Amino acid sequence: MSRSATAPVPRSIRPGAIIAWTCLFVGGVIMITPLLFMFSTSLKSAGEVFDLRLVPANPTLQNYVRVLSDGRFLGWFLNSTLIAVITTVSCLFFDSLVAYTLAKFRFPGRKLVFLAILSTLMIPTEMLVIPWYLMSSSLGWTDTYWGIMFPGLMTAFGVFLMRQFFETVPDDFLEAARIDGLNEFTIWWRIAMPLVTPALSALAIFTFLGNWTAFFWPLIVTTDRDLYTLPVGLSSFAVEQSIQWEMIMTGAALSTIPTLLIFLFFQRYIVRGVMLAGVKG
Repeated sequence: MSRSATAPVPRSIRPGAIIAWTCLFVGGVIMITPLLFMFSTSLKSAGEVFDLRLVPANPTLQNYVRVLSDGRFLGWFLNSTLIAVITTVSCLFFDSLVAYTLAKFRFPGRKLVFLAILSTLMIPTEMLVIPWYLMSSSLGWTDTYWGIMFPGLMTAFGVFLMRQFFETVPDDFLEAARIDGLNEFTIWWRIAMPLVTPALSALAIFTFLGNWTAFFWPLIVTTDRDLYTLPVGLSSFAVEQSIQWEMIMTGAALSTIPTLLIFLFFQRYIVRGVMLAGVKG
């Protein structure tokens, strides 16, 4: 008997796939190169700043020691952390309550209210700054943490995202809870919220990063340097240290590290939340 050996048929490489992967690779290199140079410059001494080599000849952590020993930087870091955490918790709470009401209660004007909330997404932030500032000034909120935070304590995007998920929560679960005697707040907290965890995770990440990197509004509403957030503080630090580029890049690198860690550890929640929101929409 003759034994015939069948060799595996090699896959044909499509030209379209090669072009797509090449474009993605080139785009990835272009996007990551400034980030790499930022971290590289933060490890250079003043004499090596304009050396375009990606790997420093004599890397040093002295720049990080100098920046971290500056009390202003630590204050700005704590301000950004405090504001980002409070606004994130507020958005998760209030956006979820509004979204649950719009998704699970039937009342006249429900769709009109939802459309009105969505319409605010079409208004550029620059157009809202003047009303925000006039309100802050008249109420004495300028140069306060509350003045920085109040525009982001509730968001139309969060209401939209959470409503899409609450729409998929079976009404039978909620009716059973009502029959058991639970009030609506308890039903929302103990029954509905655990079922929309992916959306909560995505909203928390987006809100935290958005407030962590916010620059325009905190710059306008604060003049007290002790209340500066990290982006605003780094901008003033850059002006003061206009010659010491290694210090500027070190501060920028330290402010970027938290966002990189969030994306590294929670990217699956971001992708899952966005994908499911699109499917449910």
